[in-house]
Amino acid sequence: MLTSELDEIAKEIKKCRKCKLWLTKQNYVPGEGNCKALIVFVGEAPGREEDIHGRPFVGNAGKLLTEMISRKLNLSRKDVFITNILKCRPPNNRDPLEEEIKACKPYLIRQLKSIRPKAVVCLGRHSASLIFSFFGLEFNGISKERGKIYEVEVEWGKMKVIAVYHPAAALYKPPLREVLEKDFEKIGSILKKRRTLEDFMEL
Repeated sequence: MLTSELDEIAKEIKKCRKCKLWLTKQNYVPGEGNCKALIVFVGEAPGREEDIHGRPFVGNAGKLLTEMISRKLNLSRKDVFITNILKCRPPNNRDPLEEEIKACKPYLIRQLKSIRPKAVVCLGRHSASLIFSFFGLEFNGISKERGKIYEVEVEWGKMKVIAVYHPAAALYKPPLREVLEKDFEKIGSILKKRRTLEDFMEL
């Protein structure tokens, strides 16, 4: 029985015809994870494996993301929420088109409002460009913004926004993996501080 708002959004996504990507995709990929996650990871769009399985980040880039979440954040995939800007795979993994981003953006924003996370991690430049713009932050390119921690006011309080290189980029360019690991360590430090504060509040 579908009860959560995220489930309702996923149902809508699976009926979506707002752009032409529904004609070429195999499966919609709404996203998955904890409906009350402290952290939401937002990528660009589903790839081949994601399109086949209907799940986000399950290919090689997804394996690296899962490893980073486990090793650097001491969390599992079920503790976080993982999604993409686009919920359908663009043909041949091409970059998202503006009209596709515009059509899909409301689903992502509704997902964030439903989850009410304390942090959003933008995986790659397309994700960062959209999310920075939506929350009134200036985006100067992924190489300049990666690893910086911004704080924005949202309707559920304060939320951190962090951009990192897309895990796929770290696979294509091995030197970027070390950079990605350091950025995930920063994210881990945010979590650690928050946990310490919550533990203190419970005393």
